[in-house]
Amino acid sequence: MRPHLWSGFLIVAVLTGCSGGNSSTKAGAGSAATNPKGAAASSPAGKQGTIGVSLLTLENPFFKVIGDHITSEGAKHGYDTIVVSGDRDPAKQANQVKDFVVRRVAAIVLSPCDSKTVIPVIQEANAAGIPVFTVDIPCNEPGVKIVCQIATDNFGGGQEAGRAIIELFGESAGKVAIIHFKQAESCLLRVKGFREVIDQHNATSPAKIEIVAELEGGGLKDAGYQAAEDVIQAHPDLRAIFAINDPSALGARSALEKAGKADQIKIVGFDGQPEGKQAIKEGKIYADPIQFPDKMGIEIVNAIVKHSKGEELDPEMLIPTRLYRKADADVDPDLQSNE
Repeated sequence: MRPHLWSGFLIVAVLTGCSGGNSSTKAGAGSAATNPKGAAASSPAGKQGTIGVSLLTLENPFFKVIGDHITSEGAKHGYDTIVVSGDRDPAKQANQVKDFVVRRVAAIVLSPCDSKTVIPVIQEANAAGIPVFTVDIPCNEPGVKIVCQIATDNFGGGQEAGRAIIELFGESAGKVAIIHFKQAESCLLRVKGFREVIDQHNATSPAKIEIVAELEGGGLKDAGYQAAEDVIQAHPDLRAIFAINDPSALGARSALEKAGKADQIKIVGFDGQPEGKQAIKEGKIYADPIQFPDKMGIEIVNAIVKHSKGEELDPEMLIPTRLYRKADADVDPDLQSNE
């Protein structure tokens, strides 16, 4: 089946993580999304059972928004929710999934820390008859059954990032570096889409854009800083950086400022977190393909409800990104309200 492309979206506000949804979303009192130990969220009676959610990390606001919206949307449909952080630790996440299986939850939602390590525990859930869904990061490994994957169209978002770099360079040539996070399938897709657009540009334009380096940034601000520091030393004539998320982009920006190269080297990020959008408004980041984690959380619950009713689901739902520039930040109501 072809993936379903979710297209009915509008940017109405800045999200707390990486979407164009409500950026001021916060976990309500008692929400497990704020509790790393994973106490059950306080929702109505939970007549439909409990949804067990293990996300890559809750330190990144993007995943917290997903967890918050699974909790709030699940409550509307009679589900309790347990949201825990995998803390980027595959072994820890595997134990969390084992616990969900022991608890006999109604459904499991994962953003895998490592798609291979999680295979045995997904198989345990499959054997127990517990439906497993993935959000943002897929698990496409053989031998496991995933009911539905809901994610950003990361390949398309990477293409948008590539077009932003081309727009930034105009008619001139130049060198660009990529700050990557190769452990995440979503980031591999972003970089693949980015490279495709740059390759297509280079095939027809005399103004070639050369990708001179691809460095590991781990999706983190500190690692992004170090990666940028390394690449500007190796390539002092660098003109741009594509960072696979906002923390990486913000770390890179700090490195450029310290090196006195903030005017020379421009950054295209990915996410649309509030801090990233503010940096775009201030001219510190050129643009972001922005994500919609609020919609991911809502659509995951909708998929769980449909599956519980025996309805057929597409194996994948992709939510498109939108390229967000300074002109968008200048009229963003949430950024205006923060001034």
